[in-house]
Amino acid sequence: MKTLKIITFGIFLFISSTIHSQVSINVNIGSPPQWGPVGYTEMEYYYLPDIEAYYDVRATQFIYFGGGKWIRSSRLPRQYRNYDLYGGYKVVLNDYHGRTPYVYFDRHKGKYHKGYHGKPQKTYGYYKKDRHDHYKKDRHDKHDKHDRDDHDRDDHDRGHGNGHRRH
Repeated sequence: MKTLKIITFGIFLFISSTIHSQVSINVNIGSPPQWGPVGYTEMEYYYLPDIEAYYDVRATQFIYFGGGKWIRSSRLPRQYRNYDLYGGYKVVLNDYHGRTPYVYFDRHKGKYHKGYHGKPQKTYGYYKKDRHDHYKKDRHDKHDKHDRDDHDRDDHDRGHGNGHRRH
């Protein structure tokens, strides 16, 4: 009887640790990138008007058109390697829940043209959550050289050196 209790307890510990591990892994999937806009809790995709591409938050992949088809990649294509993700505007698409946001590309491109800017955005890389889930400016962050709303700053002051892609 004592052996049965030990075996049952061992199985219980194994199952509970497995469940805990799975929960920990799933919590980290879908975290917004450091360059993502602060203030959105439920989002799956960003549309990046300046480069006419999408970012899949859950899969951590960019989606862009190239070679006659839509491509998913962890990196932007070569022609956008100097694009400033922190400074570029991100349209949060919270009304689409699928795998192919580009089926609405014509609509997104028409509504959010290149150079589109809606309300001002702060990025996670610039602001950090405090223990009460409020966002505060992080004085030690490398992107903290200037306030993001200060339009007098030089693109090079953002800590990225390359600024926006020029047209």
